[in-house]
Amino acid sequence: MIGSETAVAFDALREADLHIDRLYLGGAKGTAGDDALARLLPVGNQGGFRLKGSVVKKDVRLVALFTTGAEPDWPDQLDLETGIFTYYGDNRKPGSGLHQTTRSGNLLLRDVFEATHGLPEERAVVPPFLCFEKAAPGRSVRFRGLLAPGTETMTSDEDLSAIWRHTKGARFQNYRAFFTVLDVGIVERTWLTSVLRGEPTTGPGCPAPWREWVDGRVYRPLVAPSTLTIRTKDDQLPDDPAGWEMLRMIRAHFEGRETDFEECAVAIWRMMAPATGKCTVTPPSRDGGRDAVGAYLLGPGADRVAVEFALEAKCYKETNSIGVKEMSRLISRIRHRQFGVFVTLSYFAKQVYEEVREDGHPIAMICGRDVVEALRQKGYSDRERLRKWLDEGFPRTLHIDSVVGLGHSVGVGYSILDGSRSVEPGSRV
Repeated sequence: MIGSETAVAFDALREADLHIDRLYLGGAKGTAGDDALARLLPVGNQGGFRLKGSVVKKDVRLVALFTTGAEPDWPDQLDLETGIFTYYGDNRKPGSGLHQTTRSGNLLLRDVFEATHGLPEERAVVPPFLCFEKAAPGRSVRFRGLLAPGTETMTSDEDLSAIWRHTKGARFQNYRAFFTVLDVGIVERTWLTSVLRGEPTTGPGCPAPWREWVDGRVYRPLVAPSTLTIRTKDDQLPDDPAGWEMLRMIRAHFEGRETDFEECAVAIWRMMAPATGKCTVTPPSRDGGRDAVGAYLLGPGADRVAVEFALEAKCYKETNSIGVKEMSRLISRIRHRQFGVFVTLSYFAKQVYEEVREDGHPIAMICGRDVVEALRQKGYSDRERLRKWLDEGFPRTLHIDSVVGLGHSVGVGYSILDGSRSVEPGSRV
């Protein structure tokens, strides 16, 4: 049976097939031996990279990628609609080189992604990657899919990239890797057993999408388009203290000058939609019901099509939802062939969410949790980095004689005549 309708007991793990989204229960002794993943596969019970074989000897046969989803600095993410899994390497603190990690996880990523873009015989020695995430109770895990390194649309410069981070002034690099969850509902134990014995990964029991990837680098992703999405209040707000603190810092930064949050909202939208072109933040007295207007660019670089949008921003506390009045104001200002973007630090009321989705209004609704996740993906996950981003991009005090200089440094242009501000693509904000 495919799915997570039933959980697999700890005593049955050694012989179990891997079903997508199914829960595999940990033991009950209260020791490290309770780890479900280590009982499912001979890969150990610690770390994010759990291997069978040696990276140095280049004989890795199978890799289990384990994610807790609880590291805000390294936000592993599974996009269920596209089947793309973003995973960060294991050089997560300063002090070591990019490939000099204890478990050699980054070295493995380097070798595997190089082989991914090579010949079929090179992909034939790439070990299968299996994605698991931490689950309750105890040391249980949930299986999230069979992964193939890379994606259909990304180049070798994009699917594995070394990104810079810093902690207390110390800079270091880590990998950000993109995998594709293959369209495989069940990974059979017979295939896992043969792979662990060192037999070819395209041998007995091999899932067809894996063979297609090895033979021709064909990606057949497991895509799961969402049904009508009506997120609850809890779904729209952070589920961890660090996320709440990030929203509190943003609100505090704009306290007493909430209209300045509009520029910040544009910057957040651009993080989520990097193809956004020029945006103009409208002056409060002339906004026409729109805090900003801009264009989203489609098509090839030599012949872009600009789709216009209107943006509304609210620097609300978590206790203040976006209601019918605020949303109606934006909807009424959207013209033919335009779409809307609504950015808030709080959440959208249930009635608003239902009416927008059921009536088919083209509105992107960005709530507090979305803001937090976007900032984390860009590396603004701790107080120091977020504070610097806010202070440099959206200073509290703006003097007339510094307008031109500020516009040059952060990509914001100011019109003395009407007070409008344009935020150009590629700016620091």
